[in-house]
Amino acid sequence: MKLPELETLYTLYRADLYRYLCHLTHDTAEAEDLLSETFLRALRRLPTFRGDCGVKTWLFGIARNIWLESLRKRRDTVSLDDPEAMLERCLGQDTLAEITDARRALERVRQVLERMNPRARQVVELRAQGYAYAEIARQLQITESSARVLEHRTRTALQQILQKEGY
Repeated sequence: MKLPELETLYTLYRADLYRYLCHLTHDTAEAEDLLSETFLRALRRLPTFRGDCGVKTWLFGIARNIWLESLRKRRDTVSLDDPEAMLERCLGQDTLAEITDARRALERVRQVLERMNPRARQVVELRAQGYAYAEIARQLQITESSARVLEHRTRTALQQILQKEGY
């Protein structure tokens, strides 16, 4: 499979990748930085693209890896030899509770989605991964309009269920 020029790739996938990175980072400035890094890395790796997957999948994989690397780099390091600093860091941030709550909510979302119509679940999952409605429609062999309606109805139902449960 021949890979298109980088400029073409940028034009085709910039918006989807940016949305995906915004979803991951919750920070538009960071998403822009990671988007730039994604295309720089793609440029360096163009000769290694084997065509085992779609170009978009390849780019999204690069973006995800760059995001994961940025998370690893941001981790604060505290020496175990300084217990006061470690205690201050832990008490100064209530991240454990936030992470636990977020994981619990995410697990509940997965459980509720699992009980829903498989096609509707696929649409929501593909949108969360940054796919455009046209691509989802092609992949699931439905109309673009159906993909939009399925996503809207599924998200609305999911939101109502989670609100009733206090999420």
